Amino acid sequence: MTILIVEDEPRASRGLRNLIEQIGEDFHVVGEALDGKEALELIHMLNPDVVMTDIRMPVMDGIELTKRIKEDK
Repeated sequence: MTILIVEDEPRASRGLRNLIEQIGEDFHVVGEALDGKEALELIHMLNPDVVMTDIRMPVMDGIELTKRIKEDK
């Protein structure tokens, strides 16, 4: 399963990546984004199975990001 992490706090992003990597070999973090705008670009490039997003972020928050992902499908 491929996972994209969208988190503006570097420490939280690292912690989430470490946790995912410890779960097992079937889970792979394919990218990280600092905001929703950057995440949308990565989603189109990487086509991850799962997007784990923060809600409060600069530029585009997680709620707007999920709306945009849904519109793109």
